[in-house]
Amino acid sequence: MTTPFPPPTSLLPVVGPPTTHQLAAMIWLAVFPTLTALNLALGGWLRPLSPVARTFVLATIAVPIVIYGLMPQLHRLRRHLLTRMARGLS
Repeated sequence: MTTPFPPPTSLLPVVGPPTTHQLAAMIWLAVFPTLTALNLALGGWLRPLSPVARTFVLATIAVPIVIYGLMPQLHRLRRHLLTRMARGLS
């Protein structure tokens, strides 16, 4: 018989911080689609700007999206996947 309550956190496997390679992959997964979407959405408006100004505008918009929006979600997804894998192995 299963209980409707989740197990205490002490019974859950501990997921450590991501490795350098995992973090690099997570950053790439967040940055590339964000920059692609911004370029597609703002390409016409950004076209007349110099490359430095264009980069400044894109970075000003993309960095908060990646840092505050996407990276926390990717960390949660990684933790969920590793916890699920650890449960399946035990």
